[in-house]
Amino acid sequence: MTVSIDQAIQAFAPALPLVVAYSGGADSTALLHACARRWPGQVYAIHVHHGLQAAADDFEAHCRAVCAQLQVPLSVVHVDARHQAGQSPEDAARRHRYTALAGHARQAFAQPMASIALAQHADDQVETLLLALSRGAGVAGLAAMPSHWQREGLGWYRPLLEVGVADIRAWLKMQAIAWVEDPTNADPSYTRNRIRLQLLPVLEQVFPQFRTTFARSSAHAAQAKRLQQDLAQLDLQSVGVPPAIKALQQFSQERQANVLRHWLLQYHQVTPTAAQLQELLRQISACHTRGHQIRIKVGYGFAVRVGGNLGWYNP
Repeated sequence: MTVSIDQAIQAFAPALPLVVAYSGGADSTALLHACARRWPGQVYAIHVHHGLQAAADDFEAHCRAVCAQLQVPLSVVHVDARHQAGQSPEDAARRHRYTALAGHARQAFAQPMASIALAQHADDQVETLLLALSRGAGVAGLAAMPSHWQREGLGWYRPLLEVGVADIRAWLKMQAIAWVEDPTNADPSYTRNRIRLQLLPVLEQVFPQFRTTFARSSAHAAQAKRLQQDLAQLDLQSVGVPPAIKALQQFSQERQANVLRHWLLQYHQVTPTAAQLQELLRQISACHTRGHQIRIKVGYGFAVRVGGNLGWYNP
């Protein structure tokens, strides 16, 4: 079973002061109201204005009015969230949003914030898991969204991950709390919307407890991910940075793949596709002569041989 908003916020224990990422939609509205009630005077809000649709100015005006009513200080951040070639609009907007939130949590208010709360809920978690499955994701993808992590000196939280979207809206309606509806939420061109509008109602009929059971599977995957990361860190200490090719060849292909994914993500912020990683493993296996060259597209750069080591560069 999912939990209620009141139960979720009661269990939420962030370091204060706290920033709520506030879009004006139902989910972030519920989160903002619940947090402002529990920690009066310790809650702040940041609204990211993406400028991607005509209603964006109306969203901002609504957020300003609500925060004034709640006496919650608000900072509005304008970003250019247009996506680049090869990048999805959703991914571009998300990256801009997280960067803006982190930067303004330190600068926008009289004191630096300690924590940031995001309003993703149980249905968002299910959508993330289903998207990962549709892409053939590994353990990291199936772990879906974490409820808490540290980044750039801030604690990031998703306190509503065990709360269903229907419960959020019922909580708001019961208290006559208004929110704004993003018109893109009904646009079937977005895969997440098709999952939400077409697939989740069917899952509800066939597996009424799917939110809970899917969350349990993601938790198992998250545990396996942590074990993979621990092993990758140990193996990276063994092969060195950058990785020595001969040292890599002593590992099984599974451990090679694990440590290479870890190295590329931690040191170069790129994640290889399954095909790119498979080709890199093949080249490492075949690399037994001085003249053997390695140059494989990985992310927005290339994995290359540099002497006896692997390197990565962005041309």
